[in-house]
Amino acid sequence: MFLALRELRYARGRFGLMGAVVALIAILVVTLSGLSSGLVNDGVSGLKSMPVSAFAFDEGTKTDNAFSRSVVDAEQLAAWQQVDGVADAEPVGAGMVNASLGDGTQIDLSLFGIEPGSALAPELSEGENFSSLSGVVLSETARDEGVGLGDIITLDRVDTELRVVGFTEGQTTFGHVDMAFLHLDTWRLIAAGAAQPGSPTQEQVDALASELASVIAIHAEPGGELDLAAGDASAHTSSVPLEESFNSSPGYEAETLTLSMIQVFLYAICALVVGAFFTVWTIQRQHELAVLRAIGASGRYLLRDSLVQAAILLVAFTGIGVAAGVGLGAAMPAGMPFALEAGPVIIATATTIVLGLLGAAVAVLRIIRVDPLTALGGQR
Repeated sequence: MFLALRELRYARGRFGLMGAVVALIAILVVTLSGLSSGLVNDGVSGLKSMPVSAFAFDEGTKTDNAFSRSVVDAEQLAAWQQVDGVADAEPVGAGMVNASLGDGTQIDLSLFGIEPGSALAPELSEGENFSSLSGVVLSETARDEGVGLGDIITLDRVDTELRVVGFTEGQTTFGHVDMAFLHLDTWRLIAAGAAQPGSPTQEQVDALASELASVIAIHAEPGGELDLAAGDASAHTSSVPLEESFNSSPGYEAETLTLSMIQVFLYAICALVVGAFFTVWTIQRQHELAVLRAIGASGRYLLRDSLVQAAILLVAFTGIGVAAGVGLGAAMPAGMPFALEAGPVIIATATTIVLGLLGAAVAVLRIIRVDPLTALGGQR
């Protein structure tokens, strides 16, 4: 490490410039990591919070936005309830609506109809879970739109009125829209176009007499194996595990794939930039390295010395870049879907350092082939 530390000290300008580039790449990586996590939370945080093992859609439903496209009936639900390994199966209604508050403020809601007392009922930060046809529980983030406990929400076009009785614990959104958990019968009225102005009533529900829903939420038995294929064959559905159902959220797959591709390119750029720098740096100091080889230094020693030099540069300036990225993330406006999570940031940081070291290793492999005669004038 003697040579590596001396070069870092006496070539501060060149190493500082290279370090600045690494720090900028680290800032971009952390920022993209925060945007990826934020978009995931904004798109499917409501689904992530649900204690389910899988969702079953109607057979043949197109996968994008499947929650809104799918329609399942009572026979399909009963079939899933009889499948081995299924502890319970529940109907869930899903759809998006426009609504307004009493003061005229317009809001968008992603309605999720569930049975009162269902295992799908969300954890609450305030209020209580709905028990009546007119009660609704909103995502905590709906407060940013000016919604408060006890407010009346009027759905556009049908003028159905719902009363806010609670807020979820943390963000629960679907398709970048705040989720609203309500009575499944109320959702059926809205989905069927049978909802009337004012609060929904039991008479309206009885007149509709519908048992349709959008999807079936499947709860696996603890420690048991869930045979989704057998259930699909029995119920004529298309089921997917919870995490795969995220792709059925509007725009989720396109957004995450785009950001992941940008991150991959950033990692590749980091490896190429660091490798190019150390390639030029190795060529410039070839004479000094040959002298060390001539006096007995092994190629392995010189390679290790150069990699330590690269590691010091990468770790120090990546750390600076990560710290700057975290600070930048803290200053993001509230409306931007940005969430810094320790796991993704650590993975992104480690990947940046490892790929940078890989690029440096490829560049300095020529060290072990330095001919000692170069330092002794053998080429003249």
